[in-house]
Amino acid sequence: MLLLTGWLWHIILIRAISCIIMHDHLLTSQRKALLLARLKAQGRIVARSMAAELGISEDTIRRDLRELAAEGLLTRVHGGALPASPTHVPLQDRRTIATADKDRLGMAGAALIEDGQTVILDGGTTHLAMIRHLRPDLRATIVTHSPTIAAALEPLEGLEVILIGGRLFRHSMVAVGAMALEGFGRISADLCFLGVTGVHPEAGLTTGDFEEAQIKRGMVSRAAETVVLATPDKLGVLSPFQIGPADLLSRLVTIGEPNSAFKAAVSLSAVHQR
Repeated sequence: MLLLTGWLWHIILIRAISCIIMHDHLLTSQRKALLLARLKAQGRIVARSMAAELGISEDTIRRDLRELAAEGLLTRVHGGALPASPTHVPLQDRRTIATADKDRLGMAGAALIEDGQTVILDGGTTHLAMIRHLRPDLRATIVTHSPTIAAALEPLEGLEVILIGGRLFRHSMVAVGAMALEGFGRISADLCFLGVTGVHPEAGLTTGDFEEAQIKRGMVSRAAETVVLATPDKLGVLSPFQIGPADLLSRLVTIGEPNSAFKAAVSLSAVHQR
């Protein structure tokens, strides 16, 4: 009888432990769902205030944020987290994302280029869409480090195309490295159409690769004005590597109406909707 009672208690203990583990798992899932909901609603998570609100340790919140960041659902920053850009994917995958929006943005961007200008044109699918809307008789100089962009410009005989060389970064199909940076350093341009994966009021302009961010900074520094054509999924989010603050922009062209807090931080005069 005593032996049976011992086994009985052993089974009860195992079941209790299992319930605790399952309960903890559910609590973790609920916390993560709450964190993502808060991030969507407020645009940021502050680990200390979330821990106080939920009555748990900051270490627990930081662990949840680490796991969510590993899944690509947010980007960790000092003291918490900000929304992660969903657009940092290979070029071939980006070709099928928001194609109608990119076409509208491309039309708006093409209208900004005037005869006689020198224009730095970053790589990317929105800029490929812009090329389709350039005037057939346009006479300008286009400087790019993207072989894909250069090839797409081939039918436009009035354009002088300067292709900057360097090591090919296959993810974006653009040249990076010291040679590319030096090449842009010899250019003085009227406009720079800059590709980004995130535009955030606090984190600024960001992208997903360290070397590419360096090249983009070099491009911006060589142009009188910088324009970003941004689909809505790039607004209010960030990628790991900063290009520079949002006020580097001369003009931000997007679809729809950015929220008021975003426009106030970026500068209302620089935001143009299509």
